Amino acid sequence: MDDDRHRRPEGVSDETVEALGSLSKALETTECARGHLFAFHQLTGSADFELDRAVELLRAAGHEDWAERVRAEIVGRNVIPGHWTFQIVEAYDRTYYQAFRDLERAAVDRLAGGRGHLYEAELKEARRTPGHPDHTPRPGHPDHTPRPDSSAPRTPDGPAG
Repeated sequence: MDDDRHRRPEGVSDETVEALGSLSKALETTECARGHLFAFHQLTGSADFELDRAVELLRAAGHEDWAERVRAEIVGRNVIPGHWTFQIVEAYDRTYYQAFRDLERAAVDRLAGGRGHLYEAELKEARRTPGHPDHTPRPGHPDHTPRPDSSAPRTPDGPAG
């Protein structure tokens, strides 16, 4: 592995690399949760705008009372008391996400010299096949010479034939 951004600094223990990997994994899970929160925000907004069409169609069908009830009770309604979805996203970002992101960055900076994804980089190095063109350590690395007989079909015991 000759990508210094992902090389373990001198003196960083296996336990530290594993702990930072776990912290990073937890942050990545939070990133996914945040994405779902944005999906919730967009889906709820789309549903609210579709209600405008439902109101028009109910009126056109002669159901003025139902059209007015949908408009008054549901269109533009808070999803939780006092909040539209954008406010939930903002509160999540301000209260939880930003603090988590800042702490993870500070831990990587302090404990690993700012080098992130050390756990994954070392896992990649341990799992790659040196010399295989699809197992290079990083983009543009010269370690892409095809292995002998790489074009021949292979069986678990070696080349087929």
